Amino acid sequence: MAGKFVLSKASNGQFRFALKAGNGETILTSELYTTKAACENGIASVRKNAPEDARYERKAAKNGPMFNLKATNGQVIGTSEVYSSEKARDNGIESVKKNAPDAKLDDTTAA
Repeated sequence: MAGKFVLSKASNGQFRFALKAGNGETILTSELYTTKAACENGIASVRKNAPEDARYERKAAKNGPMFNLKATNGQVIGTSEVYSSEKARDNGIESVKKNAPDAKLDDTTAA
């Protein structure tokens, strides 16, 4: 099963997306966006930047390894969960690279 972007509305009325792998596991989440159009632009940016290894900022958070996906301007467009190991984090990056470019959009905000 292919990956998908799930676009949702937060309780404060702002928008966010999550990239889910084919198995349904969330592999990347966005910041909050004030408009749906801005959130859709964020998804387009993830699709464009995901294949480029240089766009991934590999980090060691205090509770474990994680990563950010950045746009060409350096802005963070998606953040991973915290992983149990660097190998698991690197597998997460590979999953984003594989799933993001062709992931379909599941817009849960549509009535």
